Amino acid sequence: MTDRALPLPPSQLSGPDVRKISRIDIGLKRRYAAERRFRTFGLMAVALALTFLALLFGSIVLRGYTAFQQTRITMIVDFDPAIIAPDGDRSPAAIMSGNAFRFDDLIAAALVRTLEIDPNDEDALYDGLDLLSKGSGPMLRSMIAADPTLIGTKKAVAFYATGDVDSFVKGTIPADVPESQRLIKDKHIVLIDRLKADGALRLAFNTALFTNGASTRPEMAGVGVALVGSLYMMLVVLVLSLPLGVAGSIYLEEFAPKNRWTDLIEVNINNLAAVPSIVYGLLGLAVFINFAHLPRSASLVGGLVLTLTTLPTIIIATRAALKAVPPSIREAGLGIGASKMQTVFHHVLPLAMPGVLTGTIIGLAHALGETAPLLMIGMKAFIVDYPSTPLDPATALPTQIYMWATEPERAFTERTSAAIIVLLAFLLAMNSIAILLRRAFERRW
Repeated sequence: MTDRALPLPPSQLSGPDVRKISRIDIGLKRRYAAERRFRTFGLMAVALALTFLALLFGSIVLRGYTAFQQTRITMIVDFDPAIIAPDGDRSPAAIMSGNAFRFDDLIAAALVRTLEIDPNDEDALYDGLDLLSKGSGPMLRSMIAADPTLIGTKKAVAFYATGDVDSFVKGTIPADVPESQRLIKDKHIVLIDRLKADGALRLAFNTALFTNGASTRPEMAGVGVALVGSLYMMLVVLVLSLPLGVAGSIYLEEFAPKNRWTDLIEVNINNLAAVPSIVYGLLGLAVFINFAHLPRSASLVGGLVLTLTTLPTIIIATRAALKAVPPSIREAGLGIGASKMQTVFHHVLPLAMPGVLTGTIIGLAHALGETAPLLMIGMKAFIVDYPSTPLDPATALPTQIYMWATEPERAFTERTSAAIIVLLAFLLAMNSIAILLRRAFERRW
């Protein structure tokens, strides 16, 4: 047994050895320097991405946070039965079918009392009415139809101000510019200051943003109908894409023979994941609407089209999750006498479930933000009423954002950003659910 050679001290090294060690040191320094540069570039790339992300979210929030508040003008309304129900019929049907201008008379009378103006001074009355949304009359009629006991009483009602008044109160329309260059006149500013001083005009939480549907008046527009339509579509996508995608993945990964046909199917699935979504919209228009004659602009049709777009994503993610399960799990199940199906469904699929759920949530989140295929099947209609079933006409959050973005009014720009914030919150909630489900189903082997 020979003794191990000990390293020589630097004083006993020969010339070639010293040059060899010097080259090694230089090479190490170069590699370490390259590693430091790579880490620096990586940190710079991450910092740059986070900066752009912060700028994106910051611009959206700064533009849209004001939409969560709305200017209200509170007035005492005298629900005079002689005006509301002159024939004595106080049923909701009679109230909704009667002359709508009589409710404007109630608002005008309340405005006269609030501003303490002469009822015969039409100019002053019209100046005050210019501050109120044109949807105030229909809003008052719906309120009385929902609660006919209001007839014959007096009650404080908070009316919506117009979009221009709301923008002025929020500071979007400046007051220090010439009158000819702003949408609010000086006489309106005087009335606004007077109502503020009396406590009749104030900013309040904008519940209409979450409860109302489409409207030509920005102060009355909301995403309520779009939220319900998106919810119906996501339910259709979940019910169809999850079982179909998981079943197809299990067959291809566990049961299908490996031949040219399965290879062709796998290639097509991977290609379908890269197909532009508008192609699926054209397919849905041709098959579901023109051929199957399903109702246009319905949540069911939107859900069917989005199911086609999400199936490749779910299949690819599910197959990856199944491949990640160690082969020893399958061998152990088959070794104790379980059938192929029992092994897959009792052992392999439960272990792959976190990846399956993650792929499903990612597919649903991708479908929630799609706009092009929904535009192709007509889900950009002007929908005011809530859809009661997936077969009723509806719209979705992305298409609602698209329609608001094309409007020229400043208040619609504000609501566009607010709707984007709501959509991002929806996506964040779905991703949080995916994380929770992944942790709940996660198992170690």
